[in-house]
Amino acid sequence: MKILLLGQNGQVGWELQRSLAVLGQVTALDYDSAEHCGDFSNPQGVAATVRALQPDVIVNAAAHTAVDKAESEPELARLLNATTPGVLAEEAARLGAWLIHYSTDYVFDGSGERPWVETDAPAPLSVYGRTKLEGEQLIQQSGCQHLILRTSWVYAARGGNFAKTMLRLAQERERLTVIDDQWGAPTGADLLADVTAHAIAHLRQRPQDGGLYHCVAAGQTNWHAYARYVIEQARSLRPELPIQVQEIAPVPTSAFPTPAQRPHNSRLDTRQLQTTFGLTLPHWQQGVARMLREIL
Repeated sequence: MKILLLGQNGQVGWELQRSLAVLGQVTALDYDSAEHCGDFSNPQGVAATVRALQPDVIVNAAAHTAVDKAESEPELARLLNATTPGVLAEEAARLGAWLIHYSTDYVFDGSGERPWVETDAPAPLSVYGRTKLEGEQLIQQSGCQHLILRTSWVYAARGGNFAKTMLRLAQERERLTVIDDQWGAPTGADLLADVTAHAIAHLRQRPQDGGLYHCVAAGQTNWHAYARYVIEQARSLRPELPIQVQEIAPVPTSAFPTPAQRPHNSRLDTRQLQTTFGLTLPHWQQGVARMLREIL
């Protein structure tokens, strides 16, 4: 099987290089790759890459993920999150290839407290959410064989993440303020990558199971409780760390105004994914604890 991976150096793309390697020959590209175009600001170049490589599976881990920056550059966000994925989908349809694509809890308005299911009506609050939703729709309309995984609160040992920020601040300050009215499930890039590899193998046998699914770690938390967990774990794992923080104070979202509005409820219901693909998704604390052991 020939696999084309786009966005190889992002958090999810990095883990996908590992998880996809057992499935076949992987060509991994990023925006600055030399031999083939992986630059999503050049949709025709990306289309030419697909035609040249003729993969059986295209895995798209590239996106414009700077949520606040997207508010001031909506055209670029739309190009990267909607237009180019739509072109990829057309090329996949022409080839008869599978397209695997990642989307986000930001397609919803974050109302209520019930976990969102795949059939709930999207109502994005931000440019990022709107462009990611348009990307989903263009893929679905293309007629290509596809798997779209919506996820949330993605982290990895590689690169920056919320946990690393909290650990740094906890060593610099005695008091932290962290938002406590946004709810979701921290989801490891390694988990997303492993689910993707499992799903591709499954879809080769059962192509009728393609479509749109929610994929996040089990359980739920808010940013404040997440921060407390990270710092408690760090104290336990590395007692010698110079952690100064004495108080982690909960505050509402309004305490930290941002250009892009965040959804308060990012809970995603994963029952459809687990049932269809025969998966058990681990609790979010399990993945975060493992990541902390790796970075500490």
